Amino acid sequence: MLDGVDEFLSTCVATTSAWPHKPAAVDFHASEGRSWRLSLSADGARTARLPGAGTMPATAAGQGPNAAAAFFSARGTAGELVFILHDRIPIDSLELDGDRRIFEQLSAWDPAE
Repeated sequence: MLDGVDEFLSTCVATTSAWPHKPAAVDFHASEGRSWRLSLSADGARTARLPGAGTMPATAAGQGPNAAAAFFSARGTAGELVFILHDRIPIDSLELDGDRRIFEQLSAWDPAE
């Protein structure tokens, strides 16, 4: 299931289409020990693996002048993350932190429009 999260974030979400909202970061933490950061900006959406537990939000990590202005994170099992990403279970099924509106905007976003 860890590979399922990785694959979804790197193929289904990654795009060069401009994010139509203020810059943001969404972290996904699998209880099995792997984490990802989805960075959303005018340059599109890109995913990076986080180095490990306890990683700070993009806004606190000092990622330079383009650091995210908003932050959201979701924590659960890899299976739960896959279900969330495919909109199969409600986001409230996970441990959440930050601005939930970012995830709602992400779920509603269609880069093809």
